[in-house]
Amino acid sequence: MEELIQQIITIDGPAGSGKSTISKNLANALGWRYLDTGALYRAVAVAADLMEIYDQESVGALAATLDIKIKTVGSLARVWLGDREITELLRTPGISQLSSTVSAYPEVRAALMGLQRQQGAGGRMVAEGRDMGTVVFPRAGLKFFLTAEPEVRAARRRLELLREGRPETPAEVLRLIMERDQADSTRPEAPLTVPEGAIIVDSTRLSLFEVETIMLGETGRIFGR
Repeated sequence: MEELIQQIITIDGPAGSGKSTISKNLANALGWRYLDTGALYRAVAVAADLMEIYDQESVGALAATLDIKIKTVGSLARVWLGDREITELLRTPGISQLSSTVSAYPEVRAALMGLQRQQGAGGRMVAEGRDMGTVVFPRAGLKFFLTAEPEVRAARRRLELLREGRPETPAEVLRLIMERDQADSTRPEAPLTVPEGAIIVDSTRLSLFEVETIMLGETGRIFGR
């Protein structure tokens, strides 16, 4: 198991840093699997919101019972709760904020930890999130921390929302990004931090291609690809 767990690349970072896009592209380039852990927490948030359950104890108990399935179709991770697809609900601003809240609940993290590690047991996987290299896969063979200035992350996130037909003002998107940063970095359970040994990649002035080139280069150095 030790050897298999080492063959994992983790990409952590704050909201809007481009983790999902970079992780999918890197996994595709390597022919490895991709694990979107943020989608798992968003799925719990969607389930809690649908049932109007918000207190820590109830959400924790709910998380332990959920049947969450993720299937990557092309570059899109599609998510189901049982037989119901909830992909379109995952990225709404309300769910983004709620997922940050429920991800701080120890009961929720414990419920999803086993699922995440089970996914990584076969190795050859790119896992992105906020505690992949610190908590979930601390022995990963290669760790990245992807970040960018808040204003740049907010601008990128606003473009995503516009493409999805959900226009927001620049000020509102920046406010949400800053609130998410504060919540993620100060939560008592597995706060967002740079994993030990991680390579920090600041994409503020880098293109998507340049970030991918850096990561592929490091992957080749570590795994001989």
